[in-house]
Amino acid sequence: MLVSRLTINVARKSLRTEADTFEKCQGGPFPENAAHECCGFDKMELRVNQAPYKGAALAGTIDLGDLTVNRLGFGAMRLCGDSAWGRPRDREHTNRVLHRAVELGVNFIDTADSYGPEANETMISQALYPYPPGLVIATKGGLVRPNRRSWVENGRPDHLRRAIEGSLQRLRLERIDLYQLHAPDPNVPFAESVGALADLRRSGKIHQIGLSNVTVAQLEVARSITPIVSVQNPYNLRNRTSEDVLAACERLGIAFLPWYPLGGKRGLKALKIKQVASRRGLTHAALSLAWLLAKSPVMLPIPGTRSIDHLEDNVRAAALKLAPEDFDDLE
Repeated sequence: MLVSRLTINVARKSLRTEADTFEKCQGGPFPENAAHECCGFDKMELRVNQAPYKGAALAGTIDLGDLTVNRLGFGAMRLCGDSAWGRPRDREHTNRVLHRAVELGVNFIDTADSYGPEANETMISQALYPYPPGLVIATKGGLVRPNRRSWVENGRPDHLRRAIEGSLQRLRLERIDLYQLHAPDPNVPFAESVGALADLRRSGKIHQIGLSNVTVAQLEVARSITPIVSVQNPYNLRNRTSEDVLAACERLGIAFLPWYPLGGKRGLKALKIKQVASRRGLTHAALSLAWLLAKSPVMLPIPGTRSIDHLEDNVRAAALKLAPEDFDDLE
C-alpha cells in the first residue's frame, strides 16, 4: 500500500491571535527586501524576497511527500479576470498581491493551466520568478476552456503530456513540485490519466502528484498506481459533501486542499458564522478559515482574493485557535 508521509506541527495559540507577532507583518507592501531585477522578459520585474515575519507559519506546517509548507496557502485563480478568464486589468496590483502573500509567510500557491486559460501561471512567474527558497507552486491539468463559461474534462494522456510541458514553460520551471489531475474525464479510463502522470513523474517532469474533484474509490485507484500526496475537493462550512474523502485523507496521511473554502458570499453570511464572529470580534472569512484549520490536521486551505486587505485578514486565521464552544456552534 502506498501511503504519503504527512507531518503536522500545529502550535498552541491564544484566541487573541498573537496580535503582536502578526502586526509586525502589516508594514508597507514592499519594504527594503524587494528589488528590481530583469527576469528574461521585455520588462523589468520586481523580485520579492521572503520577509522575516511568518504570519502563515502560525498555522503550523504540513508535508506533501517530502515537501513541507505552511498550512495556509493561496489560491491564485481569482487573480485572473471574471470567471477565471483572461488577464486582470491591473497587472501591477496582481503582482503586489502575490508579493504580499509571500511576505506574509505563504509558501504554497495553487494555480492551474485552465485559469485564464494559461494566463494565471504566467502571471505567477512574472511576479515571483526567481522564486524564493521553499516556495511550492502547485498547478493542475485536465480541464480545458473553450470559452469563458465552459470547463471541459480532458484526461487523455497525450493532452496531459502537452499540458505539463506548457505549465513548465509558463512557470519557468524544470520540474513541477505538485501536479494535480484537475478532474477525472468520464470519457477516459481514470487509471490511464493517472498512469500518464506517473510516467511523467518517473521522467522527472513532476515531483509529487495530487488529485482534484475525486471520490474515495478514485483515490484508491490512483494510489494503486502511484503515490498521491494531496486531494483538492470542494469543502467549506456549508458544503461538506467531500466528508468521506476528507476522512480517507486523514486515515492515509494525505493533505486535503479545500477549494472554495469560504463558500462565497452566501457561505460567509450564514447565521451561525455571523453569531460566532460577532461574539469573538472576528471577520467572517478569518473565522471560516480558522474552522477549517481546526476541523482536521490534514487540512490545507487555499483561500484566494484580489484584495491585499482580504489577503491579510485571511492570513490572520493562521493564528486563531477556536474555543470548543465556538467550534461546536459552527458544527
